[in-house]
Amino acid sequence: MCNCDIAESDDATSPHRPPGYAEVGRRRYLSPMSSLHPHPEPAAPAYRRIMHDLLTQVRSGALRPGDPVASERELAAHFGVSVMTARHALKELEIQGIVVRRDRVGTFVAPPRIQFNRLLGFSEQTAARGFTSRSRLLSRRYVDDDPEIPTRLALPSRTRLVRIERLRLANEQPLALEVCYLPAAAFPGLIDAPLDRRSLFNILEHDYGMKLAYADEEVDATSADPKTARLLNVPRGAPVLRVRQVLFTDSGRPIAYSLAVYRSEHYSLVIRRFR
Repeated sequence: MCNCDIAESDDATSPHRPPGYAEVGRRRYLSPMSSLHPHPEPAAPAYRRIMHDLLTQVRSGALRPGDPVASERELAAHFGVSVMTARHALKELEIQGIVVRRDRVGTFVAPPRIQFNRLLGFSEQTAARGFTSRSRLLSRRYVDDDPEIPTRLALPSRTRLVRIERLRLANEQPLALEVCYLPAAAFPGLIDAPLDRRSLFNILEHDYGMKLAYADEEVDATSADPKTARLLNVPRGAPVLRVRQVLFTDSGRPIAYSLAVYRSEHYSLVIRRFR
């Protein structure tokens, strides 16, 4: 796992800092004059302006997981608002999973955390949370010796499949180990696709014309075996989330089955229930 510390410096014009960078003591924030991203409308509530500046700093990489964020009083003084307004901004960022607040210690940028409440590829999920993702391709090959998987795709038991195994990282932190199976006949050339650089969802939609619609998923808890522990950088036996997914097109055709193991501390399952 990468060392996410940012070196401290008294030079406010350090080349490692984006335009508009400023500090309060040793805690960091973006100046409201930052031009990295369009600022909210002037009429936006004050707490949203604070949220915007902090989110910009996280998404630009100036603040990384574990870095401290300015305190409520420091933010209030800098933005010319009440402590309650600054507290509201930090609370909203905490609800969104952007920061974590520790009693009598302070507020810190939270580690990447992804929610399973929408059908998005890993790249889309991480981008939506402001993180940079990449995939490490571990293996890819043809298989036809596991009758259970073709059955999940409504295919004959000896169907030849493309098996793709990847380690998924966000901000260089390993978050998931994923194995995906697709019918080889339906996706010629997929085994040679640049899956370490492109999203599988993107390839399916743009290279093969698939219209992805929904997925059926089974989620359970398990423990990390030696291989999983090594790749995800967690202790052996650590609790992890296991997700089995069947991906469907808009016509109801199952086209891909994946088995993924996620570091449980970085993921949450959001469920809406109706009565």
